[in-house]
Amino acid sequence: MFGTRQTGKSTLIRSIIPPESLVFDFSNPSQRLQFATNPGRFIDMYRALPSSESPRFIFLDEVQSVPELFDAVQFLYDEEKRSAPDERRTRFILCGSSARRLRRTGTNLLPGRSILHHLYPLTSIEYQPFIPAGFPVETLYGSRSLVPIFKDEPRLVSPFPKRTLEDRMIYGELPAMAIPYAERGTNADPRRELLRSYVAAYIEEELHRETQIREWGPFLRFLSLAAYESGGIMNFAGIAKESGLSAPTVKAHYQLLEDMFLGFMVPAFSGSSRKTALSTPRFFFIDLGLRNAAAGLSLTPDTLLANPGPLFEQWVGIELYKRLSYLGDSQLSYFRTAGGAEVDFIIEQSGILYPIEVKWTENPTTKDARHLESFLQDHRDRTSHGYIVCRAPYPLAVSNTVTAIPWWLL
Repeated sequence: MFGTRQTGKSTLIRSIIPPESLVFDFSNPSQRLQFATNPGRFIDMYRALPSSESPRFIFLDEVQSVPELFDAVQFLYDEEKRSAPDERRTRFILCGSSARRLRRTGTNLLPGRSILHHLYPLTSIEYQPFIPAGFPVETLYGSRSLVPIFKDEPRLVSPFPKRTLEDRMIYGELPAMAIPYAERGTNADPRRELLRSYVAAYIEEELHRETQIREWGPFLRFLSLAAYESGGIMNFAGIAKESGLSAPTVKAHYQLLEDMFLGFMVPAFSGSSRKTALSTPRFFFIDLGLRNAAAGLSLTPDTLLANPGPLFEQWVGIELYKRLSYLGDSQLSYFRTAGGAEVDFIIEQSGILYPIEVKWTENPTTKDARHLESFLQDHRDRTSHGYIVCRAPYPLAVSNTVTAIPWWLL
């Protein structure tokens, strides 16, 4: 299981494995050094374990710090497969917050022997439903999300309390940000410092440790610029000029952010016949709270009020990416032409297109649907309906082919 730090990977795994499971935490320097210098020690330790009639669980946390252990796990897995029945074989659970070192060293990722999962910051379905005053509850549970994670089940009740859209756009979706704090004045909420500390202690320090970046000052400028430009079409030359780096170096730094699960790219839609359609991908930070902190923005409502539209569009894009990644059977892209025609997001599932526009409005009109209508006309063989994600209090039929959806029903 991979995912950026503080998404709850370790907490989740520790909550579901048996209490007698063996746990190795390689964020602990002593454990990391013990096995990094002698990975064969892990095999010796395993062979010294008493026999068991039931499956044994071994959890290796932050395993990217000791990539040599992947070979040891494969060796033990293959050895046990030849000698023990399936119901008695050991279950290895490997967890990491970076693929950078694994890719750089060509680490064996156990092909054919492992199932890969990712854990992202929270999605809307993991919160208690946000129900506006006066909205009938039976309508909510009779409605289907545009991208339901559980296709055949209603929304689940979650221990995470409901949050306003504004709060989620400012502080993001890391589990620690979902903890309710009493409003005791402007400086009472500790989440601002938690996010700033995350950027300083994890993003900067861990990136420094994981990489061999020599130009650290220019890299920090790149990080701030990449966060500020999150959600936009990637501009290697522009960021290179502002950060003092070469365009190839900027491109490599973006790849580094992906390897650390701090961001992702949304490619341009490739199914358009328009010659003026753009082909450069868009880059998004995986979490708006991290993005706001890395960009050096004030973590207050002022951040939102200054320019809410682009921030809301990022929030929707991140939510769609997380859900589609969990589903694993859909593609997310965007469409834009040099002439200004655009569709913010396009979901492609089983050959069908679902174009989506994002509008920071409570009253969407036919004007907000004009780009969707044009896209529907150009691609009528693959799509027949478009959607506007907005702040309307309930779903609205904007036209015969476009429906407006409240953000909380996404």
